[in-house]
Amino acid sequence: MKLRFLGKNSQGGECPTLYATDRDSYLVQGWKIFANDLLMQLTIPEGETAVEVPTELFEHLEKDGLPSGEFRRLEDPLMILTPGGTYVVQGQEVTDPEALAQMDIPDYETVVEVPKAAITALLEEPRGADLQRRAQPAL
Repeated sequence: MKLRFLGKNSQGGECPTLYATDRDSYLVQGWKIFANDLLMQLTIPEGETAVEVPTELFEHLEKDGLPSGEFRRLEDPLMILTPGGTYVVQGQEVTDPEALAQMDIPDYETVVEVPKAAITALLEEPRGADLQRRAQPAL
């Protein structure tokens, strides 16, 4: 997997980082989640994990040709917006040795892969059908 660095929100060493891949996806390097209150809100399937990143990290999507601006809705792969102004992002845990070798990942961080289409959809205004579906009560 080939990576293209999009950005991070620190001038120092390791910190949450965003990459574009040659597989039409993004790699989100972020903090491992240890807080029980966050973990209890998630259902994480086998092979997936979640990371916490500052909301500002996604400003770097502009470098990949996506419109700047805020996400219009909170759904997969963005699972939670925390009171501290961070997102919890869930996706396939990255285990590809070639990809991991291109990153500097401290012990307290990990990396998830999310489809570009899923991120792009969150930047768009919800369509009528999406609004109706969200307004329907759960069965």
